Amino acid sequence: TGVVPFVALLLLQRRPVAGRALLVTGSGCPSHGLCRSNVQEQTRRQVAVLNATAQELFSLYLKCQGEPFSSESDKLCNPTGIFFPAFRVNRTSERKEVMVAMYKLFAFLNASLGNITRDQEELNPMAKELLERLHNTTKTTRGLISNLTCLLCKNYNIFQVDVRYGDSSKGKSAFKKKQQGCQVLRKYVQVIGQAARVLLPHLSPS
Repeated sequence: TGVVPFVALLLLQRRPVAGRALLVTGSGCPSHGLCRSNVQEQTRRQVAVLNATAQELFSLYLKCQGEPFSSESDKLCNPTGIFFPAFRVNRTSERKEVMVAMYKLFAFLNASLGNITRDQEELNPMAKELLERLHNTTKTTRGLISNLTCLLCKNYNIFQVDVRYGDSSKGKSAFKKKQQGCQVLRKYVQVIGQAARVLLPHLSPS
């Protein structure tokens, strides 16, 4: 357990790691100048894009893994046994609580996408469409994290958030790598719709 500033967190999220950073409020936020003028609208668009493309990404992932994943996805991709950030907020939750939960969710997802992309580059290097979708999803997620960082600092003076990352797939068999990826993406499909429903009203123009 340790305290890691946002800038360091964003660097850490470029590679799959397991670690924590504590939620802290104080005077450590960088200048609010890092916020774009349209940060709320941009955040809304990013969440909407991720929500709209999640199922397609999961379906394409399954297709590229071949059997038995194509025919036994319900069994092999059941995410019950994997860690995924708890998402207990709802539309009546405080906006601050929602924003912190979102940061935890998308920081975890960003690190997980790094794992999955690395494994697919090794296991399915010719799956160009899948790799492109993974890269695009990662790019959108990183932009979203940057905007959430800005909003947390600007609105609540929060510059460190307790984040737990999933296990790296390094050293696992090809089958286990494929399975871990499909478990994470299955759970992502389940959670992103809920996240969009909860977050978007909190980002509606005032």
